[in-house]
Amino acid sequence: MFDYLLNEEQKKLRDETRDFVKSIPRKMILDMDADIIQFPKEFLQEAGKRNLMGCRYPKKWGGRGMDWVSTCMVMEEVGTLGYIFACTFGVGAELVCDAIILHGNDAQKEKYVKPLLAGEIFAAECLTEPRGGSDFFGTTTTAVDRGDHFVLNGQKRFIVGGEGADYFLVYARTDPDAKPHEGISCFIVDKTQGVKSEYLYGLMGCRGGGAARMVFEDVRVPKENLLGELNQGVKIFKTMMIPERLGTAAMTIGAAAPAIDVATGYTSKRKAFGQPVAQFQGVSFQVAEAVTLLDASRAMIYTTARAVDEQINDKQIRRLVSQSKKFVTESCQKAANNAMQVMGGIGYTNIYPVERIVRDLRLASIWTGTNEVMSVIIANEWYKQYWQDKSQGKIRDMEADAAEAEAIDEKIFE
Repeated sequence: MFDYLLNEEQKKLRDETRDFVKSIPRKMILDMDADIIQFPKEFLQEAGKRNLMGCRYPKKWGGRGMDWVSTCMVMEEVGTLGYIFACTFGVGAELVCDAIILHGNDAQKEKYVKPLLAGEIFAAECLTEPRGGSDFFGTTTTAVDRGDHFVLNGQKRFIVGGEGADYFLVYARTDPDAKPHEGISCFIVDKTQGVKSEYLYGLMGCRGGGAARMVFEDVRVPKENLLGELNQGVKIFKTMMIPERLGTAAMTIGAAAPAIDVATGYTSKRKAFGQPVAQFQGVSFQVAEAVTLLDASRAMIYTTARAVDEQINDKQIRRLVSQSKKFVTESCQKAANNAMQVMGGIGYTNIYPVERIVRDLRLASIWTGTNEVMSVIIANEWYKQYWQDKSQGKIRDMEADAAEAEAIDEKIFE
């Protein structure tokens, strides 16, 4: 985040986050990429000790009582360690906790939020199923009411933190006869009998985050672990799309930035034809494009974060968040690819971290809702807003500002 957009409290938090980032040993980064570390518990424990997780939540539950602008700044800074560090940091502190803070009761917050933000326990969110990802409301995981508890059965996959979490946020169908979006509930599920991480995925990038297939077999879930209202999981899901997608966008900036830094240093020192390659426009223009894309991404993130903090129109927030997720992730992928390109063959090796950054960032436009889904949302919300503004006379009739605007016979629509 740009310094001039931060107040003194936010700058202090930024500096604390940077100190934390500097404290992470190089070996942890390498061991995670090599899958030697399957889940970075020590990383999350240290973040908790420093009170860096969940900064926008009330102090009563372990947060700092700050805002979304602060959260995006922290996510960007943490992302500089590597995309997977920000993923594991955000899943528990910004996704699971967000759901419990917004929809849970005090007992649930005391039991599950406070210790997680302190780095004492870990959590994962369970959305995607083997039969589909974007079709969330087609979930086949079930939770059957047995009086004082529910019995949970089903599978979830690609669950970041599945290997390592102490509890899970799980969506399951509780009314098989209801419409798809009306019969789903959300549960806090402890890692207990019947909860298994049966498979760890071999990922192209973002390794070391414990991405697993979770299997739930006759899991007994106490009634007090129902989050929100029965059959109203859609309400939780909709609010979760803000931290899911805005957080993803913010941390992508941080993950891409080191690639530009490395490429800038390399092209300043590397010589060809008797001069540093940075002096050739074919190189410097690609770096310029990358820097511009990152700064544009920061501007979009700040604008969207402010919109969420100001609680503007829900539909406009939905569009802004979707635009941010799509534009920022694609821009950061482009920026990282530019960095690799200007470094030439050496950028494609593990002599420099750029190849790992490129691999990691490929996930950004896929998870938390593919960018194609983001385009659907953006188009849908934009068209609705246009016609609403048009019908209410909020915008000038620009169509009339043409020399032959009155040639009605030429305006044929069918």
